[in-house]
Parts: sequence; C-alpha cells; structure tokens
Amino acid sequence: MHWILLLLSKLKQKLLLTMIENLNYNERMSNLNTIEKHPLIIFDGICNLCTASVQTIIKRDPSSIYQFANFQSPAAQAILSQFPSDVSGLDSIVLVTGSQILTKSDAVLQICRSLSGFIRYLYVFRVLPKSLRDWLYDWIARNRYHWFGSREKCMIPTQELEDRFLS
Repeated sequence: MHWILLLLSKLKQKLLLTMIENLNYNERMSNLNTIEKHPLIIFDGICNLCTASVQTIIKRDPSSIYQFANFQSPAAQAILSQFPSDVSGLDSIVLVTGSQILTKSDAVLQICRSLSGFIRYLYVFRVLPKSLRDWLYDWIARNRYHWFGSREKCMIPTQELEDRFLS
C-alpha cells in the first residue's frame, strides 16, 4: 500500500511540474498573438540576397500578410528566445507563425506558397526530400555574401513600410 501512495505522490509531482511548464510556455506564446495574424519573417539584414528577397516578398504580398525583422534587431532576438527550439545558429531566414517556427527551405517554400504571381508555384519543390532541399538552401546560404555581397548597415524600411518592420 505504501508503494502505491509513493507512486501517486510522484505522479502528482510530475503532473504539477508539467502544468507549470505548460503555463510558462503558454504565457510566452501569448506574447506572439500578433504573429498569428501576421507571420513574421526574420532575415539577415546585412545580406543583399536576403534584403532583395524581402523586397520581392513585399511586392508579392499585396494583402500585407507578413511582418519583418532582421536577425540583428532586439525584437527578433526577443521573439526567437521565446521558442524552445535552438535557433541560435540560424542567420538567414526564419518564418514565425504563431507557435510554429519554420526554417531554411521549409520557411522559403511556405512564404512562396502565400505570395502572388509565379513565385507561388515554387511550393511544388516541397515534394523533394527535406534533406536535399536544406542541403541546397545551406549551400546558397554559405555562399550568399560571396555571390551577392553584404551591407554595412541593415535595410531601413521606407516610411510606408515602417509599420511592417519590428525593430
């Protein structure tokens, strides 16, 4: 009988700890409510390829679905710190949609899917194995400064786009 009480006590402690962890996680996620409605694209603000990609997204996003932040901004770092997954090694693109975070080729293809024009059909590459897509993504990301160059300062949005950029 004593071992049953001990087992119940351990289960109760484990359940209580799980509830506390879930409460903290839910509290952190509630800070991301605006991202539910307007997904956030976090990009490398000094990369010319990344900046050109953001400008393309803005042109192909007539409904202004997306918000933007560069990795170098405190806002991006604060948002990324709220996720349990390790995203510290990433520096090229992250898509934050509510409580979900997409990286590398998954992020690129999901963004393409929601845009207007021909670019939306790039989503068909989702059928390729993720390992192959991410290998190609990593290869481009490794060479992006060499091929496309970099800036000394992050992209500064125009006044009309300022409200879509977190700083």
